[in-house]
Amino acid sequence: MAFALLGRTMRWGKFLFLLLAVAFVIYWMRFSPVEVAGHRVVRGEIRSEVMGTGTLEARLQTIVSSKIPGRIYEMLVDEGDEVKEGQVLLRLDDSELSQQVEIARSSVAAATASVERVEAEAVSARAYQEQTKADHRRNQKLFASKSISETEMDKIQRGLEVADANLARSRAAIMESKKNLVVAQNTLDYHTARLRDTVIGAPFSGLIVRRDREPGDIVVPGTPIFLLISTETLWVSAWVDESEMSKLGLGRKARIVFRSEPDAVYQGKLVRLGRETDRETRQFLVDVLVERLPGTWSIGQRAEVFLETAHRKDAVLIPSRLIMREGHEAGVLVAKNGKAEWRKLNIGLRSRDNVEVLEGVKPGDIVIEGSGVKELRDGRRVRVKFDEPGR
Repeated sequence: MAFALLGRTMRWGKFLFLLLAVAFVIYWMRFSPVEVAGHRVVRGEIRSEVMGTGTLEARLQTIVSSKIPGRIYEMLVDEGDEVKEGQVLLRLDDSELSQQVEIARSSVAAATASVERVEAEAVSARAYQEQTKADHRRNQKLFASKSISETEMDKIQRGLEVADANLARSRAAIMESKKNLVVAQNTLDYHTARLRDTVIGAPFSGLIVRRDREPGDIVVPGTPIFLLISTETLWVSAWVDESEMSKLGLGRKARIVFRSEPDAVYQGKLVRLGRETDRETRQFLVDVLVERLPGTWSIGQRAEVFLETAHRKDAVLIPSRLIMREGHEAGVLVAKNGKAEWRKLNIGLRSRDNVEVLEGVKPGDIVIEGSGVKELRDGRRVRVKFDEPGR
């Protein structure tokens, strides 16, 4: 009898122990305080920004090429060289064009001599005509007094007509020779200009960023030889989503982060808005002037641009990573009296790291870092460990 009673007692004891263990586990899992990271709500400055991705470009740049076909004789600058406006960059082989200029000069000299010769002949023809006219007037008086015959008078008249014809021919020869001189001079000017085109200079002061040809290469008009940029205005041409267009305006402040220096921030401002949206990506271009460039830079390097759209100095701020969502509502869990309390938020400005809270929390509230804590919910007991430095 005693053994039976002892056995029942032991069975009940095991059952009671198991029940207590289960209760402890349930309590531990559902009611014991959960250790969480907390962030104290503060007031501070916030800037709302629009982001765009683009490349560093020069406002003024040009492809240096030749106006005439030819062979490169000499290259006087290289990639990375700074040049002044008008500085000679390269020379083409000018031997053939120099010969053509000399031939054209000879043609001009010959045409000039021809003009002088026919002008001298015209002077002689004019003098002969005047002499013939004087003889004709004198013989007319003699013919009137019957001192000479009609036959002699006819001969004198024909002589006057010949003198007039010779003078007219001389004048026509002068006009023709002068036209030939103009053609010869134009030909000389043309070949001289082509000869000048064998020397290619810089159209403006700047930096040679690319060299595409070498001495001995054959080039034709339009063949790229150098890429020249002006370093006076360098900006980042960035693509921004068209939905942000209404928020932007000229003069807006900007932060630029180059891929080559991801931890450095460079200041700039918006100086030009594009007026065409890409029909595929639905983005448009903005140009952001960089106030100071990195120590090492290159045209075409990638950069992120953050354009300021709004600014508030005294705003209630929390890190954007703390915001949670329940359906379509944004909110946070706040530690209050040792428990987690759900708060719905009315959000204002957003920056890269923080958001402005218009309603839902106030400075001094402790917002819980709920990410990764599965058992965290409204009403759960919590034990806060601050993520603030020094706490």
